[in-house]
Amino acid sequence: MKKLSARRRHPLAAVVVLLLALAATGGLYAAFAPAGKAQADETAQSLGITEGKKLYSVGCASCHGTGGQGSSDGPSLVGVGAAAVDFQVGTGRMPAQQPGAQIPRKKVIYTQAEIDQLAAYIASLGAGPAIPTKNQVSPGGADIAKGGELFRTNCAQCHNFTGKGGALTHGKFAPSLEGVDPKHIYEAMQTGPQNMPSFPDTTLSEKNKQDIIAYLDAVNGDETESPGGLELGGLGPVSEGLFGWVFGLGTLVAVAVWVAARTAKAKKS
Repeated sequence: MKKLSARRRHPLAAVVVLLLALAATGGLYAAFAPAGKAQADETAQSLGITEGKKLYSVGCASCHGTGGQGSSDGPSLVGVGAAAVDFQVGTGRMPAQQPGAQIPRKKVIYTQAEIDQLAAYIASLGAGPAIPTKNQVSPGGADIAKGGELFRTNCAQCHNFTGKGGALTHGKFAPSLEGVDPKHIYEAMQTGPQNMPSFPDTTLSEKNKQDIIAYLDAVNGDETESPGGLELGGLGPVSEGLFGWVFGLGTLVAVAVWVAARTAKAKKS
């Protein structure tokens, strides 16, 4: 009996053997690292929200309310999502300089890191569209012809068929899409800023949005050629009709005056 007691293993021996085995196979890191990484991500996100709230209090709260609930000077931001913040602030439209029928694009005053922090804070107020990834906005492999069809059906009424923009009612306008970051085009479709309707994935799928971005890149790219020659700003029949009336009719009047003068001179002689 004494010999059996002497050979009995310590109760923690099995635990020690298991830990050594995990360490030898890399399992110890795998067992503890995910929890540590998740905690680090959560801490970083919490810090971003905290910093974003500070930026919001200084630059946004006077119009949108201290908690994003909105006021008479600005709409509620609860539920607009990070994508709306990235678009509005990333294009310089916000903070607005002064109220008006439409807030125009201007110089961006925040860094991208600060914009991300603001977006994190607004996203914490309520669920909304997230900032798209690079793969979502990349035109590579997209169907340009399909994008053109979708753009002419859903967007050309305001932005013109090549995205040059156009006038709306009561001082509003559809801005030009030439040179706009593909990410911001995607976010505009997702969130519907100002006078623009929104096109969520249930209306225009992620692939449809990529196709539209590819089409705009094709028609407004540096290497794009106009098959019709002088495109007159690409603004469509209004500018073309005005050109025809001013220069075409003007030329006809000038010719008629010249013919009349020549005829009168011939009769005198």
